[in-house]
Amino acid sequence: MIQGQPRLSESVIGARGRDSHNPGRFHTQQTTGFSMDVKDKVIVVTGAGRGLGRGIAKMLASKGAKVACVDLNEADLAETVQVCKDAGGDGQAFIANVAKEDDVEKLFADVVSELGGLHGVVNNAGITRDGLLVKAKDGQITKMPLQQWQAVIDVNLTGVFLCAREAAAKMIELGVDEGVIVNISSLARQGSFGQSNYSAAKSGVAALAEVWAKELARYNIRTGAVAPGTINTDMIAAMKAEARDRLVSAVPLKRIGEPEHIAMSVLFIFENSYFTGRCIDTDGGLR
Repeated sequence: MIQGQPRLSESVIGARGRDSHNPGRFHTQQTTGFSMDVKDKVIVVTGAGRGLGRGIAKMLASKGAKVACVDLNEADLAETVQVCKDAGGDGQAFIANVAKEDDVEKLFADVVSELGGLHGVVNNAGITRDGLLVKAKDGQITKMPLQQWQAVIDVNLTGVFLCAREAAAKMIELGVDEGVIVNISSLARQGSFGQSNYSAAKSGVAALAEVWAKELARYNIRTGAVAPGTINTDMIAAMKAEARDRLVSAVPLKRIGEPEHIAMSVLFIFENSYFTGRCIDTDGGLR
């Protein structure tokens, strides 16, 4: 306490919750601990079919969460659901295109109906369509096509907006004691060569985590973002050894990360009940 300041009452110090009998009313509730337990919590993970999404789903399932695994590839989802079960948790597959508003609205309605609630979402789904803004060669200038820009923005930015909007609305409607929204950003948010579309989207989702932290705190919904560095996904594994070695050499820890490292950062955001509105760079010191 700063000298000269009045002592705050416990009712003010307590976390603000919502009156479940009246969605428009707020009440104060005493904070009972420092940690949010994800056990039995319903958490949506988009882009869960493989890579980072599968690693995040596995981590949350291993802690007892009920994971709604979302993707467009049914076969990949089936594998992820099995991975969740093998980890000792619960996973269920949902097919949805996060860039389509109708799909997203139906997704969250189905999750609540089938899993009995909603406590969080990890906005991980994303695509890349790399290319230079403009390129001049042999007297010819080529430009990044609008559709190449828009495809990435639709999934990586608009998709995050749609999923967060629906998740927040459902959590407020259900009167959850504590909700969490996590956006998967990237170090590309600082600007990545040949990735105008991807960098713009990943910068955007980090900013949205800050905006939503301010807007949603009144409903006791926390937010956060995780920005992965070079992570061992299918794309990295498919690289030639020389290219992979160059990536590794640029990382101060001299190794690339694993999906589990990103999953640990996501779990931290869920579990630390005083964390909101910040982005965690999980990059081995690359930035």
